[in-house]
Amino acid sequence: MKSEYDIIVVGAGPAGSTAARYAAQKGASVLLLEKDRDVGYPVRCGEAVSHEGVAQFIEPDPKWIAGTITKMKFISPSNTSVTMPIDSNIGYVLERRIFDYELAKIAATNGAEVVTKAYVYDLIKNENGEAVGVKALIKDEKVEIKCKVVIAADGVESRVGKWAGIDTTCHIRDMESCAQVTVSGLNFEEDTLDLYFGKKVSPGGYLWVFPKGKTSANIGVGVTVEEAKKKSAILYLNEFLEKNYPNASILTRIAGGVPCAKPNKVLVKNRVMLVGDAGHQVNPISGGGIISGMIGGMLAAEVAADSIKNQNLKQLSEYETKFHSRLGWRHEVFASIKNAIWGISDETFDSLTLSTLELPMEKRTLAAIFRKALWNKPSMVLEVAKVFLK
Repeated sequence: MKSEYDIIVVGAGPAGSTAARYAAQKGASVLLLEKDRDVGYPVRCGEAVSHEGVAQFIEPDPKWIAGTITKMKFISPSNTSVTMPIDSNIGYVLERRIFDYELAKIAATNGAEVVTKAYVYDLIKNENGEAVGVKALIKDEKVEIKCKVVIAADGVESRVGKWAGIDTTCHIRDMESCAQVTVSGLNFEEDTLDLYFGKKVSPGGYLWVFPKGKTSANIGVGVTVEEAKKKSAILYLNEFLEKNYPNASILTRIAGGVPCAKPNKVLVKNRVMLVGDAGHQVNPISGGGIISGMIGGMLAAEVAADSIKNQNLKQLSEYETKFHSRLGWRHEVFASIKNAIWGISDETFDSLTLSTLELPMEKRTLAAIFRKALWNKPSMVLEVAKVFLK
């Protein structure tokens, strides 16, 4: 490990490893620091992605694909179900441990240096308050490593972002409290994602069953933090398991918070760039952040590498514009739609499911459901329109 790099990336999740890869590809010297002992562990994710999303970064490989998905099943509060093809025609449930590991390997292959068990505890700043390096604990030794740009991929409410003066706090109303188990020893429809809705199973969110082959699945639930104060996500999950899968063998348990908010208003400040959960780059409706985080990582890395090459770090601000144009505006729309979807009653969910059942399979889409949901809450149409009028 050298004492100075062009770019230091903090966090080796999908967003961080992707940032390290693309920065290195553009000729920057890159150091990728991961606080855990192993890249890809522990897994804190439902692990579902679309084919189109992942294929733009890496060729799909059976070694990190646990299941291939072609359909989604929506289960209403009254237990009425409707099956529809997924919008992208095909999707995957990943083995994140292997997937994340592969992304870090690709970053290393392209020239990035990867160091695990590296705990970053502060930034090195110049007289202008700009980040010019990091302070880290590596192999029980305190080290200071210089750089020109820091890319923060250190998760929700990023500490690195806060040290740079960025408000990375996610308002409690935009947080989802989530719990998930991986189960085995059962039979699942291996090509279908099951999504449950209703106040009894997942108030303000949804419960998911994502199959990982025929006999295993990730089963999880996300509820609003306000609802979780009354009853925890873990309790909702346990009740569902006891009712629907009482004989399941539980292999793993995880719990945590997901920022289902609009992207952070500030993504660049004092030579620090936020990517992934650190920048709230999560789909506000689904809570999925793997692909959007990778897109953020790629865009930030390319802008950072070009800025360094051009010796003009003021260019770093272009990242905010690029991310908003590519994905941010869409997430703002989704955030407005989320308020309409999760605010409707159980009776309306039942009605939406029944009306969708009347459609032929080829016309059953998420867009069709959202249109019906907005029709039931027309005031939200104006909120969505405001995004396009800004």
